[in-house]
Amino acid sequence: MATLLLILAAILVIAGIVSIVRGQLLWGIVLIVVGLLVGPGGVSVFN
Repeated sequence: MATLLLILAAILVIAGIVSIVRGQLLWGIVLIVVGLLVGPGGVSVFN
């Protein structure tokens, strides 16, 4: 389960960075924050 959360968090953060590069600043920040919250190192939503 932790590996799945780590992969999901990485995908969200990468998608956020890509969104920021494309000019969608707000959406990119939201994706990065959600990715950090979901990740096993962060405050996991599933705990």
